[in-house]
Amino acid sequence: MPPDHSLHTLYSDHHSWLKAWLRGKLGNAADAADLAQDTFMRLLQRQEQLQLNTPRAFLRTVARGLVIDHWRREELHRAYLEALAHVPEALVPSVESRELLLELLERLARLLDGLKPKVRQAFLLAQCDGLSHKAIAEQMGISLRSVERYVADALYHCYLLRYEDER
Repeated sequence: MPPDHSLHTLYSDHHSWLKAWLRGKLGNAADAADLAQDTFMRLLQRQEQLQLNTPRAFLRTVARGLVIDHWRREELHRAYLEALAHVPEALVPSVESRELLLELLERLARLLDGLKPKVRQAFLLAQCDGLSHKAIAEQMGISLRSVERYVADALYHCYLLRYEDER
């Protein structure tokens, strides 16, 4: 795409196509419209000038990441509702509390996303199950030093993501 090709032109030339592509992936026009808008919002937030030779391939790449995030959120939401179904009615949180909890779960999932499976497992065993590093090493069949490194890596990863969110 020539350097003078603006985001406005990109939007007007490809928005309908992107929405149709997303509808094919999601099977839902409303979600497709939302993710098409989110795709262009991501592009608006970019600092660098877009100079694209293949705009549809670029848009598809950005949108594909948003689709994966969408599916992940839906799966998390389903798992949360399934867990709530097993809670005694007197203990079921209010609708507002459920939404806040779901938002927190989504933030936690984003924080843990990108961690290698063993790093994530060690971190969750330490933080959620309260296991000692020695117990984690025994359960995972790895050295104590590996557990220490994995937990430290996960904490650093979360710190970096938290720092980026605050900017």
